[in-house]
Amino acid sequence: MLPHKRKRALPTLLPGVGILLVSGLAQAAYEINLNPPAATITQEIFDLHMLTTWIATIIMVIVTALIIYSLFAFRHSQGAVADQEFHNNWFGRWAWVLVPVVVLGIDLSIASSASSTLSSVESHDKADVTVNVTGSQWKWTYEYMEDGVKIVSNLKKLEPTDPLYLRDVDNPLVLPTGKRVRFLLTSSDVLHNWGIAEIVPKKISIPGYINETWTHITKEGTYRGQCYENCGTGHAFMPAVVTAISPDKYTQWMTEQKTQAAQAATEASSDKVWAKEELVAKGQEVYSKNCLACHQAAGQGLPGVFPALAGSAIANGAVADHIDIVVKGKAGTAMAAWGPQLNDLDIAAVITFERNSWGNTAGDVVQPKDIKAAR
Repeated sequence: MLPHKRKRALPTLLPGVGILLVSGLAQAAYEINLNPPAATITQEIFDLHMLTTWIATIIMVIVTALIIYSLFAFRHSQGAVADQEFHNNWFGRWAWVLVPVVVLGIDLSIASSASSTLSSVESHDKADVTVNVTGSQWKWTYEYMEDGVKIVSNLKKLEPTDPLYLRDVDNPLVLPTGKRVRFLLTSSDVLHNWGIAEIVPKKISIPGYINETWTHITKEGTYRGQCYENCGTGHAFMPAVVTAISPDKYTQWMTEQKTQAAQAATEASSDKVWAKEELVAKGQEVYSKNCLACHQAAGQGLPGVFPALAGSAIANGAVADHIDIVVKGKAGTAMAAWGPQLNDLDIAAVITFERNSWGNTAGDVVQPKDIKAAR
């Protein structure tokens, strides 16, 4: 640009404005930001996020300051005239080299950290605990592979005024701190996506395919996530909750789970003949955990999406047909096969409950041995 007269106040103020911008953004970064990480892998991701944020912020401040300075310092009213020979001076010739070099340098500074973080996310080192996470419409099933313990995690029914409405579950996933935990992710029906921002990066769950990720939790606490894939009409009712506890507490908890699982398996496999009242009571619990989201509390279903059970041909027809659809599911629909997910007692109880509730008059009593014979 050609020399011209201009006021000197603006250039003097610009550094101060830039400092205020940076300080303000720095304060905001810790108020509106990602959740504080509580695992080694999420700490790496968080650090990479902050690195890129600061680089972007600094670039934004410098570029904005230069634009504002140019707009005011070289405005036409102050006699500024465009330099028609700019491309012939030193800067005009070398800017085509300098600018790409600077941009490439910035990119490489980010890429180095990003490559290291991505390598960590995709590492497959030996784990202390392996959990198979299966997404279903609309719940999570957690299976501890080394211990043979399975937990079904459903949305906990809370009032809309509760702070944890749509964010809490009946059975959270319990994990130890200070241990490497591997997650094997899959789905029983449609695409799901499991992750907890503070402790583990999300990964998609695909039917018939196993994805893998891991974590190493550093802080005890309760961490909340959700299904990050639009998996259907009940997508909003599929939170994921992890409770991280110390290794000693985890060992004690796992021992209790094994004992309870062994008792339940023995009870379900016995030839005991259950009373109708016992089966209906237990069936209502099973229904509330596994069936209510689709078929609703009063068995009315969701018109056009999920069929009603109240007054239905299935719940009032042949008991063999009812057992068959619950155990094996129905292809081409959202009706999952519950045979691999529930034991004989649970299936017998829920079918008995459905055939004796909401005005259904079948009145049948289904025993665990009936389910065992139908498998």
